[in-house]
Amino acid sequence: MEVESRLKRDPYRLRLAGSGGQGLVLAGIILAEAAMYDDREVIQLQSYGAEARLGSSSSEVIISSRRITSPLVEHPDLLLCLSAAAFKRYFPELLPGAMTVIDATNVRLERPPEAPGVLVHYLPITATAQERLGNQLAANMVALGAINALENLVSWESLERAVEARVAARFRELDQQALQIGRELAPQAARH
Repeated sequence: MEVESRLKRDPYRLRLAGSGGQGLVLAGIILAEAAMYDDREVIQLQSYGAEARLGSSSSEVIISSRRITSPLVEHPDLLLCLSAAAFKRYFPELLPGAMTVIDATNVRLERPPEAPGVLVHYLPITATAQERLGNQLAANMVALGAINALENLVSWESLERAVEARVAARFRELDQQALQIGRELAPQAARH
């Protein structure tokens, strides 16, 4: 199967983290559904801070070609950080060989983080959503397109199909465009 050769690790563990209202739970659900369309085993969990908006929010996704025995993501293979608080909280959990994608719009660092063996990508995710789509709320789909382009997690067809199934009709075209913009943005990632 084509997707089976895509994943660098099996199972592959992701944490999408940021603030409430950034759409990361929806992004995790869409990624999980796309993985199911690709005939993968998948688990998706989510957590919210005490506040619905601007509190912490995260979505964890595990994708595998075989049965998943634990739903916990203690040390993600990929960490997406759309807020400074998420970076501060979750970056220390990364082990060598992991990757993090940091929204350079919302996470301002004085110097590159110290994490031997962790690949760090900085992308202006929220700024790109605002500049290209006129809507920073599409940053979740820009980020999803970027991480899929960087790691080939699921097929693009399945990702687009999951957006079609999960996103309200009035936002589908915007979110499909956002995925493509993220796909185009990924090669521009500044690596540290």
